[in-house]
Amino acid sequence: MNAEAIPDIPRLYTALAEWAACLVYIADNKKRVHNTRLILALVIALAVQIIWHSIAGRLPVVFWIPGMLLAVTLMYLAIFVCGEMSLLQAVYRCIRAFILAEFAASFLWQLCFYIERNTGYKHLWLDYVLLILIYTLVFGWVYLLERRYTTRDAHISIRWHELWPALIIGVTIFALSNLSFVRGDTPFSSRFVSEIFNIRTLIDFCGIVILYAYHVQISELYLKFELDAIQHIFQSQYEQYKISRDSIELINRKYHDLKHQIAVLRSENNGEKRLSYLNDMENEIKQHEALNKTGNIVLDTVLTGKSLYCVKHGIYMTCVADGSLLSFLDVMDLCTIFGNALDNAIESVMCITEQEKRLIHIAVFSRNGMIMLRFENYYEGAVLFKGGLPVTTKKDAAFHGYGLKSIRYSAEKYGGCVTITTTNNWFELNVLFPGALDTSRQNDKIVKEKGNDSVACGV
Repeated sequence: MNAEAIPDIPRLYTALAEWAACLVYIADNKKRVHNTRLILALVIALAVQIIWHSIAGRLPVVFWIPGMLLAVTLMYLAIFVCGEMSLLQAVYRCIRAFILAEFAASFLWQLCFYIERNTGYKHLWLDYVLLILIYTLVFGWVYLLERRYTTRDAHISIRWHELWPALIIGVTIFALSNLSFVRGDTPFSSRFVSEIFNIRTLIDFCGIVILYAYHVQISELYLKFELDAIQHIFQSQYEQYKISRDSIELINRKYHDLKHQIAVLRSENNGEKRLSYLNDMENEIKQHEALNKTGNIVLDTVLTGKSLYCVKHGIYMTCVADGSLLSFLDVMDLCTIFGNALDNAIESVMCITEQEKRLIHIAVFSRNGMIMLRFENYYEGAVLFKGGLPVTTKKDAAFHGYGLKSIRYSAEKYGGCVTITTTNNWFELNVLFPGALDTSRQNDKIVKEKGNDSVACGV
Protein backbone atom coordinates (compact mmCIF):
# COMPACT_ATOMS: atom_id res chain seq x y z
CA MET A 1 0.00 0.00 0.00
CA ASN A 2 1.46 3.38 -0.93
CA ALA A 3 1.55 6.53 1.11
CA GLU A 4 -1.16 8.15 -1.01
CA ALA A 5 -3.82 5.66 0.22
CA ILE A 6 -2.92 5.90 3.90
CA PRO A 7 -5.47 7.92 5.91
CA ASP A 8 -3.21 10.44 7.59
CA ILE A 9 -3.79 12.10 10.95
CA PRO A 10 -6.32 14.95 10.71
CA ARG A 11 -4.53 18.28 10.90
CA LEU A 12 -6.72 19.46 13.77
CA TYR A 13 -5.58 16.52 15.90
CA THR A 14 -1.94 17.29 15.12
CA ALA A 15 -2.36 20.99 15.94
CA LEU A 16 -4.02 20.18 19.27
CA ALA A 17 -1.30 17.65 20.12
CA GLU A 18 1.50 20.12 19.37
CA TRP A 19 -0.17 22.84 21.42
CA ALA A 20 -0.81 20.51 24.36
CA ALA A 21 2.82 19.28 24.25
CA CYS A 22 4.02 22.89 24.42
CA LEU A 23 1.69 23.42 27.36
CA VAL A 24 3.35 20.52 29.23
CA TYR A 25 6.82 22.05 28.88
CA ILE A 26 5.59 25.54 29.68
CA ALA A 27 3.63 24.47 32.77
CA ASP A 28 6.65 23.00 34.60
CA ASN A 29 8.79 26.09 34.07
CA LYS A 30 8.86 29.68 35.30
CA LYS A 31 6.67 31.92 33.17
CA ARG A 32 7.84 34.90 31.14
CA VAL A 33 4.30 36.31 31.07
CA HIS A 34 1.60 35.86 33.69
CA ASN A 35 -2.16 35.85 34.24
CA THR A 36 -4.12 37.41 31.37
CA ARG A 37 -1.08 37.77 29.12
CA LEU A 38 -0.19 34.11 29.56
CA ILE A 39 -3.73 32.98 28.70
CA LEU A 40 -3.82 35.31 25.69
CA ALA A 41 -0.45 34.04 24.44
CA LEU A 42 -1.59 30.40 24.76
CA VAL A 43 -4.87 31.10 22.96
CA ILE A 44 -3.02 32.87 20.13
CA ALA A 45 -0.54 29.98 19.91
CA LEU A 46 -3.39 27.47 19.61
CA ALA A 47 -5.20 29.54 16.99
CA VAL A 48 -2.05 30.04 14.90
CA GLN A 49 -1.22 26.33 15.11
CA ILE A 50 -4.71 25.30 13.96
CA ILE A 51 -4.77 27.87 11.14
CA TRP A 52 -1.34 26.85 9.88
CA HIS A 53 -2.14 23.12 9.88
CA SER A 54 -5.40 23.84 8.04
CA ILE A 55 -3.41 25.66 5.36
CA ALA A 56 -0.61 23.07 5.27
CA GLY A 57 -3.14 20.26 4.77
CA ARG A 58 -4.07 21.75 1.39
CA LEU A 59 -0.51 22.19 0.16
CA PRO A 60 1.18 19.73 -2.25
CA VAL A 61 3.18 16.85 -0.73
CA VAL A 62 6.43 18.56 -1.71
CA PHE A 63 5.76 21.18 0.98
CA TRP A 64 5.33 18.58 3.72
CA ILE A 65 8.84 18.96 5.24
CA PRO A 66 8.84 22.81 5.08
CA GLY A 67 5.37 22.75 6.61
CA MET A 68 6.54 20.57 9.50
CA LEU A 69 9.54 22.84 10.06
CA LEU A 70 7.25 25.84 10.31
CA ALA A 71 4.98 23.98 12.73
CA VAL A 72 7.99 23.16 14.92
CA THR A 73 9.06 26.82 14.75
CA LEU A 74 5.61 27.85 15.99
CA MET A 75 5.98 25.39 18.88
CA TYR A 76 9.37 26.87 19.71
CA LEU A 77 7.99 30.41 19.72
CA ALA A 78 5.14 29.41 22.03
CA ILE A 79 7.52 27.77 24.50
CA PHE A 80 10.04 30.62 24.43
CA VAL A 81 7.48 33.43 24.67
CA CYS A 82 5.54 31.86 27.56
CA GLY A 83 8.39 30.21 29.46
CA GLU A 84 11.25 32.07 31.13
CA MET A 85 14.23 30.27 29.61
CA SER A 86 17.19 30.75 27.29
CA LEU A 87 17.08 30.17 23.53
CA LEU A 88 18.88 26.84 23.83
CA GLN A 89 16.62 25.67 26.63
CA ALA A 90 13.60 26.52 24.50
CA VAL A 91 15.03 24.51 21.58
CA TYR A 92 15.70 21.56 23.89
CA ARG A 93 12.16 21.61 25.25
CA CYS A 94 10.71 22.10 21.77
CA ILE A 95 12.44 18.92 20.55
CA ARG A 96 10.94 16.91 23.39
CA ALA A 97 7.53 18.53 22.94
CA PHE A 98 7.49 17.76 19.20
CA ILE A 99 8.25 14.04 19.65
CA LEU A 100 5.64 13.90 22.41
CA ALA A 101 3.06 15.51 20.12
CA GLU A 102 3.93 13.08 17.31
CA PHE A 103 3.37 10.12 19.63
CA ALA A 104 0.08 11.41 21.07
CA ALA A 105 -1.40 12.21 17.64
CA SER A 106 -0.18 8.91 16.17
CA PHE A 107 -1.48 6.86 19.09
CA LEU A 108 -4.89 8.56 18.94
CA TRP A 109 -5.26 8.12 15.20
CA GLN A 110 -4.14 4.49 15.34
CA LEU A 111 -6.91 3.72 17.85
CA CYS A 112 -9.49 5.60 15.76
CA PHE A 113 -8.43 3.72 12.62
CA TYR A 114 -8.43 0.37 14.45
CA ILE A 115 -11.99 0.87 15.78
CA GLU A 116 -13.28 1.96 12.38
CA ARG A 117 -11.63 -0.91 10.51
CA ASN A 118 -12.72 -3.65 12.94
CA THR A 119 -16.21 -2.44 13.81
CA GLY A 120 -17.15 -0.45 10.75
CA TYR A 121 -18.43 2.24 13.08
CA LYS A 122 -17.29 5.75 12.28
CA HIS A 123 -18.57 8.83 14.04
CA LEU A 124 -16.96 12.16 14.75
CA TRP A 125 -18.11 12.31 18.38
CA LEU A 126 -16.29 9.03 19.13
CA ASP A 127 -13.05 10.46 17.73
CA TYR A 128 -13.43 13.53 19.94
CA VAL A 129 -14.07 11.43 23.03
CA LEU A 130 -10.95 9.39 22.26
CA LEU A 131 -9.05 12.61 21.65
CA ILE A 132 -9.92 14.01 25.07
CA LEU A 133 -9.24 10.69 26.78
CA ILE A 134 -5.92 9.86 25.04
CA TYR A 135 -4.52 13.38 25.17
CA THR A 136 -5.42 13.73 28.86
CA LEU A 137 -3.73 10.44 29.71
CA VAL A 138 -0.61 10.98 27.57
CA PHE A 139 0.08 14.62 28.37
CA GLY A 140 -0.96 14.22 32.01
CA TRP A 141 1.40 11.26 32.39
CA VAL A 142 4.33 13.13 30.85
CA TYR A 143 3.58 16.23 32.94
CA LEU A 144 3.77 14.18 36.13
CA LEU A 145 7.06 12.69 35.00
CA GLU A 146 8.48 16.12 34.23
CA ARG A 147 7.48 17.49 37.63
CA ARG A 148 9.93 15.08 39.25
CA TYR A 149 12.78 17.11 37.77
CA THR A 150 11.23 20.58 37.82
CA THR A 151 13.38 21.74 40.78
CA ARG A 152 16.53 20.34 39.23
CA ASP A 153 15.72 21.88 35.84
CA ALA A 154 15.92 25.30 37.46
CA HIS A 155 19.67 24.77 37.78
CA ILE A 156 20.15 23.25 34.32
CA SER A 157 21.63 25.54 31.71
CA ILE A 158 21.48 23.73 28.36
CA ARG A 159 24.58 24.29 26.24
CA TRP A 160 25.38 23.32 22.66
CA HIS A 161 27.16 20.08 23.51
CA GLU A 162 24.10 19.02 25.54
CA LEU A 163 21.62 20.17 22.89
CA TRP A 164 22.96 18.49 19.77
CA PRO A 165 22.45 14.87 21.02
CA ALA A 166 18.79 15.69 21.73
CA LEU A 167 18.49 17.31 18.30
CA ILE A 168 19.96 14.24 16.58
CA ILE A 169 17.64 11.94 18.54
CA GLY A 170 14.59 14.05 17.64
CA VAL A 171 15.41 14.21 13.92
CA THR A 172 16.19 10.47 13.78
CA ILE A 173 12.97 9.50 15.55
CA PHE A 174 10.89 11.70 13.27
CA ALA A 175 12.59 10.36 10.13
CA LEU A 176 12.21 6.68 11.10
CA SER A 177 8.62 7.04 12.27
CA ASN A 178 7.56 8.59 8.95
CA LEU A 179 9.79 6.53 6.67
CA SER A 180 6.91 4.28 5.54
CA PHE A 181 4.98 7.33 4.33
CA VAL A 182 7.85 8.18 1.98
CA ARG A 183 9.12 4.74 0.91
CA GLY A 184 7.58 1.40 1.72
CA ASP A 185 10.29 -0.78 0.17
CA THR A 186 13.07 -0.28 2.73
CA PRO A 187 14.09 -2.82 5.43
CA PHE A 188 12.72 -0.43 8.09
CA SER A 189 9.35 0.42 6.54
CA SER A 190 6.16 -1.33 5.44
CA ARG A 191 3.43 -1.15 2.80
CA PHE A 192 0.62 -2.25 5.09
CA VAL A 193 -1.45 0.37 6.87
CA SER A 194 -1.62 -1.40 10.25
CA GLU A 195 2.13 -1.98 10.28
CA ILE A 196 2.81 1.60 9.24
CA PHE A 197 0.74 2.87 12.17
CA ASN A 198 2.43 0.43 14.55
CA ILE A 199 5.90 1.47 13.39
CA ARG A 200 5.14 5.18 13.71
CA THR A 201 3.55 4.92 17.16
CA LEU A 202 6.17 2.59 18.62
CA ILE A 203 9.11 4.59 17.27
CA ASP A 204 7.62 7.83 18.60
CA PHE A 205 7.12 6.16 21.99
CA CYS A 206 10.75 4.98 21.96
CA GLY A 207 11.75 8.55 21.15
CA ILE A 208 9.93 9.82 24.25
CA VAL A 209 11.66 7.19 26.39
CA ILE A 210 15.11 7.93 24.94
CA LEU A 211 14.76 11.68 25.32
CA TYR A 212 13.44 11.27 28.86
CA ALA A 213 16.35 8.98 29.76
CA TYR A 214 18.75 11.55 28.29
CA HIS A 215 17.05 14.29 30.29
CA VAL A 216 17.32 12.26 33.50
CA GLN A 217 21.01 11.71 32.82
CA ILE A 218 21.61 15.45 32.37
CA SER A 219 19.64 16.21 35.53
CA GLU A 220 21.59 13.67 37.55
CA LEU A 221 24.90 15.07 36.32
CA TYR A 222 23.86 18.59 37.27
CA LEU A 223 22.65 17.35 40.63
CA LYS A 224 25.95 15.59 41.28
CA PHE A 225 27.83 18.76 40.42
CA GLU A 226 25.67 20.79 42.81
CA LEU A 227 26.12 18.25 45.60
CA ASP A 228 29.88 18.39 45.12
CA ALA A 229 29.74 22.18 45.23
CA ILE A 230 27.62 22.11 48.39
CA GLN A 231 30.07 19.71 49.99
CA HIS A 232 32.87 22.10 49.03
CA ILE A 233 31.00 24.95 50.72
CA PHE A 234 30.43 22.95 53.89
CA GLN A 235 34.11 22.06 53.98
CA SER A 236 35.04 25.71 53.42
CA GLN A 237 32.74 26.77 56.25
CA TYR A 238 34.35 24.28 58.60
CA GLU A 239 37.82 25.40 57.57
CA GLN A 240 36.77 29.01 58.13
CA TYR A 241 35.59 28.11 61.61
CA LYS A 242 38.98 26.58 62.40
CA ILE A 243 40.72 29.62 60.92
CA SER A 244 38.62 31.97 63.04
CA ARG A 245 39.35 29.92 66.16
CA ASP A 246 43.08 29.86 65.45
CA SER A 247 43.04 33.58 64.65
CA ILE A 248 41.42 34.44 67.98
CA GLU A 249 43.99 32.39 69.84
CA LEU A 250 46.76 34.01 67.80
CA ILE A 251 45.44 37.50 68.48
CA ASN A 252 45.25 36.81 72.22
CA ARG A 253 48.83 35.57 72.26
CA LYS A 254 50.11 38.45 70.14
CA TYR A 255 48.26 40.98 72.24
CA HIS A 256 49.99 39.61 75.31
CA ASP A 257 53.38 39.58 73.57
CA LEU A 258 52.84 43.05 72.16
CA LYS A 259 52.67 44.58 75.64
CA HIS A 260 56.07 43.14 76.49
CA GLN A 261 57.55 44.20 73.12
CA ILE A 262 56.38 47.78 73.63
CA ALA A 263 57.98 47.80 77.08
CA VAL A 264 61.26 46.53 75.58
CA LEU A 265 61.17 49.18 72.84
CA ARG A 266 60.70 51.93 75.39
CA SER A 267 63.75 50.81 77.33
CA GLU A 268 65.96 50.02 74.28
CA ASN A 269 68.47 52.74 73.43
CA ASN A 270 70.19 50.88 70.56
CA GLY A 271 68.65 52.10 67.30
CA GLU A 272 69.51 48.93 65.30
CA LYS A 273 67.93 46.63 67.86
CA ARG A 274 64.89 48.85 68.03
CA LEU A 275 64.56 48.65 64.20
CA SER A 276 64.94 44.88 64.36
CA TYR A 277 62.14 44.66 66.92
CA LEU A 278 59.92 46.84 64.74
CA ASN A 279 60.57 44.62 61.67
CA ASP A 280 59.62 41.51 63.66
CA MET A 281 56.43 43.16 64.81
CA GLU A 282 55.62 44.21 61.26
CA ASN A 283 56.02 40.64 59.95
CA GLU A 284 53.71 39.34 62.64
CA ILE A 285 51.09 41.98 61.85
CA LYS A 286 51.07 40.82 58.20
CA GLN A 287 49.24 37.71 59.32
CA HIS A 288 46.33 39.85 60.47
CA GLU A 289 46.35 41.74 57.18
CA ALA A 290 45.30 38.47 55.60
CA LEU A 291 41.74 39.24 56.65
CA ASN A 292 40.19 40.51 53.41
CA LYS A 293 37.33 42.99 53.21
CA THR A 294 36.07 43.08 49.63
CA GLY A 295 32.40 43.87 50.11
CA ASN A 296 31.32 40.26 49.56
CA ILE A 297 31.08 38.04 52.64
CA VAL A 298 31.52 34.77 50.75
CA LEU A 299 34.55 36.09 48.87
CA ASP A 300 36.02 37.41 52.13
CA THR A 301 35.69 33.95 53.64
CA VAL A 302 37.45 32.24 50.73
CA LEU A 303 40.22 34.83 50.50
CA THR A 304 40.85 34.84 54.25
CA GLY A 305 41.46 31.10 54.35
CA LYS A 306 43.73 31.17 51.31
CA SER A 307 45.60 34.26 52.55
CA LEU A 308 46.43 32.74 55.93
CA TYR A 309 47.58 29.57 54.18
CA CYS A 310 49.83 31.65 51.91
CA VAL A 311 51.34 33.54 54.85
CA LYS A 312 52.07 30.26 56.60
CA HIS A 313 53.81 28.77 53.53
CA GLY A 314 55.78 31.80 52.40
CA ILE A 315 53.55 32.77 49.47
CA TYR A 316 53.03 36.47 48.72
CA MET A 317 49.41 36.95 47.64
CA THR A 318 47.92 40.32 46.76
CA CYS A 319 44.29 41.08 46.07
CA VAL A 320 42.51 44.07 44.53
CA ALA A 321 38.88 43.03 44.38
CA ASP A 322 35.52 44.79 44.36
CA GLY A 323 33.43 41.97 45.80
CA SER A 324 30.18 43.91 45.37
CA LEU A 325 30.43 43.23 41.62
CA LEU A 326 29.93 39.50 42.23
CA SER A 327 26.44 39.67 43.74
CA PHE A 328 25.01 38.04 40.58
CA LEU A 329 27.01 34.87 41.24
CA ASP A 330 25.50 32.01 43.18
CA VAL A 331 27.39 31.16 46.39
CA MET A 332 28.35 27.73 45.05
CA ASP A 333 29.65 29.14 41.78
CA LEU A 334 31.64 31.89 43.54
CA CYS A 335 33.29 29.32 45.82
CA THR A 336 33.95 27.05 42.87
CA ILE A 337 35.64 29.73 40.76
CA PHE A 338 37.79 31.33 43.47
CA GLY A 339 38.47 28.12 45.39
CA ASN A 340 39.68 26.16 42.37
CA ALA A 341 41.58 29.08 40.83
CA LEU A 342 43.48 29.82 44.06
CA ASP A 343 44.10 26.14 44.82
CA ASN A 344 45.69 25.74 41.39
CA ALA A 345 47.77 28.90 41.81
CA ILE A 346 48.95 27.87 45.28
CA GLU A 347 49.81 24.39 44.08
CA SER A 348 51.82 25.88 41.21
CA VAL A 349 53.89 28.33 43.29
CA MET A 350 54.52 25.75 46.02
CA CYS A 351 56.74 23.94 43.50
CA ILE A 352 59.03 27.00 43.33
CA THR A 353 61.99 26.78 45.69
CA GLU A 354 62.74 30.53 45.75
CA GLN A 355 60.16 32.10 48.03
CA GLU A 356 60.49 35.54 46.48
CA LYS A 357 59.04 34.06 43.26
CA ARG A 358 55.98 32.62 44.99
CA LEU A 359 53.68 35.35 43.77
CA ILE A 360 49.90 35.31 43.35
CA HIS A 361 47.70 38.25 42.39
CA ILE A 362 43.89 38.44 42.26
CA ALA A 363 41.84 41.21 40.71
CA VAL A 364 38.08 41.73 40.35
CA PHE A 365 37.00 44.77 38.37
CA SER A 366 34.55 46.04 35.76
CA ARG A 367 35.33 47.40 32.32
CA ASN A 368 32.99 48.46 29.51
CA GLY A 369 29.97 46.86 31.17
CA MET A 370 31.82 43.59 31.72
CA ILE A 371 33.05 42.01 34.94
CA MET A 372 36.52 40.49 34.93
CA LEU A 373 38.07 38.05 37.38
CA ARG A 374 41.83 37.73 36.97
CA PHE A 375 44.10 35.23 38.71
CA GLU A 376 47.85 35.50 38.11
CA ASN A 377 50.78 33.55 39.46
CA TYR A 378 54.43 32.95 38.67
CA TYR A 379 55.32 29.45 37.48
CA GLU A 380 58.33 27.44 36.39
CA GLY A 381 58.52 24.75 33.75
CA ALA A 382 56.37 24.13 30.68
CA VAL A 383 52.56 24.25 30.50
CA LEU A 384 50.81 21.97 28.00
CA PHE A 385 47.30 22.74 26.79
CA LYS A 386 44.49 20.47 25.62
CA GLY A 387 41.04 21.75 24.70
CA GLY A 388 42.01 25.26 25.78
CA LEU A 389 42.91 24.13 29.32
CA PRO A 390 46.28 23.18 30.86
CA VAL A 391 46.95 19.46 31.18
CA THR A 392 47.41 18.30 34.77
CA THR A 393 50.95 17.28 35.66
CA LYS A 394 49.89 14.81 38.34
CA LYS A 395 50.54 11.11 37.81
CA ASP A 396 46.96 10.06 38.53
CA ALA A 397 45.60 12.38 35.83
CA ALA A 398 42.29 10.50 35.70
CA PHE A 399 41.36 11.91 39.11
CA HIS A 400 42.64 15.46 38.61
CA GLY A 401 42.28 18.36 36.19
CA TYR A 402 38.64 19.06 37.04
CA GLY A 403 39.31 22.39 38.77
CA LEU A 404 39.57 24.48 35.62
CA LYS A 405 36.71 22.54 34.02
CA SER A 406 34.55 23.44 37.02
CA ILE A 407 35.54 27.08 36.65
CA ARG A 408 34.61 27.08 32.97
CA TYR A 409 31.35 25.27 33.71
CA SER A 410 30.37 27.84 36.36
CA ALA A 411 31.31 30.75 34.09
CA GLU A 412 29.29 29.44 31.15
CA LYS A 413 26.19 29.23 33.35
CA TYR A 414 26.16 33.05 33.35
CA GLY A 415 27.16 33.47 29.71
CA GLY A 416 30.80 33.98 30.68
CA CYS A 417 34.00 32.57 29.27
CA VAL A 418 37.42 31.51 30.50
CA THR A 419 40.76 32.36 28.87
CA ILE A 420 44.25 31.31 29.91
CA THR A 421 47.54 32.82 28.80
CA THR A 422 51.17 32.12 29.72
CA THR A 423 53.80 34.78 29.07
CA ASN A 424 57.32 34.95 30.49
CA ASN A 425 56.59 32.42 33.26
CA TRP A 426 53.48 34.34 34.26
CA PHE A 427 50.25 32.31 34.31
CA GLU A 428 47.06 34.33 33.83
CA LEU A 429 43.52 32.99 34.21
CA ASN A 430 40.74 35.36 33.16
CA VAL A 431 37.04 34.79 33.79
CA LEU A 432 34.93 37.27 31.82
CA PHE A 433 31.21 37.93 32.33
CA PRO A 434 29.83 40.13 29.51
CA GLY A 435 26.80 42.19 30.49
CA ALA A 436 26.95 41.04 34.12
CA LEU A 437 27.53 44.54 35.48
CA ASP A 438 23.88 45.54 35.03
CA THR A 439 22.72 42.34 36.76
CA SER A 440 25.10 42.96 39.66
CA ARG A 441 23.89 46.54 40.09
CA GLN A 442 20.28 45.39 40.00
CA ASN A 443 20.98 42.77 42.69
CA ASP A 444 22.70 45.38 44.86
CA LYS A 445 19.68 47.65 44.48
CA ILE A 446 17.33 44.85 45.55
CA VAL A 447 19.50 44.06 48.57
CA LYS A 448 19.57 47.73 49.61
CA GLU A 449 15.80 48.03 49.21
CA LYS A 450 15.29 44.95 51.35
CA GLY A 451 17.66 46.40 53.92
CA ASN A 452 15.71 49.65 54.00
CA ASP A 453 12.45 47.76 54.38
CA SER A 454 13.87 45.83 57.30
CA VAL A 455 14.94 49.02 59.03
CA ALA A 456 11.53 50.57 58.48
CA CYS A 457 9.81 47.53 59.94
CA GLY A 458 12.11 47.60 62.92
CA VAL A 459 11.25 51.19 63.63
